[in-house]
Amino acid sequence: MRTAKVVKKMPSMPADVAAVFRSYPSQVSTCLMEVRRLIFITAATIEGIGVLTETLKWGEPAYLTEASKSGSTIRLGRVPKQPDRCAVYFNCKTTLLDSFRAQFADTLTLAGDRAIILDPTRNLPETPLRICLAMALTYHRAKRVMLVPG
Repeated sequence: MRTAKVVKKMPSMPADVAAVFRSYPSQVSTCLMEVRRLIFITAATIEGIGVLTETLKWGEPAYLTEASKSGSTIRLGRVPKQPDRCAVYFNCKTTLLDSFRAQFADTLTLAGDRAIILDPTRNLPETPLRICLAMALTYHRAKRVMLVPG
């Protein structure tokens, strides 16, 4: 990962995305805004990701690498049966959660093949979370590299 390019100012948030963040309880919104910040910071440090698209998917903030097609969608929301918890959702058809589990089973709370669960009353596990975000933002690029005969 590069560190030369650092996000000094977060990109403007689309109005519909901002409305969703405002609809969350304060602690949940604060936690998910911090994850949003980490997504943009992480993307800025990885060459070839390009500009992220910030939109809504299933009514939740989502981050896509539409320009480069390098990664898999990251979505932010609440845990349906635990609305005081935050979730960072990933495409369940990827192997991302298997990879996260192999590296961070003792550090992160992982739900099935879909999410990292966060407690908004605790500090974010920033280092493992950034590694997971980087893996998601480069998921398709990493797959293409593995498929190239070498």
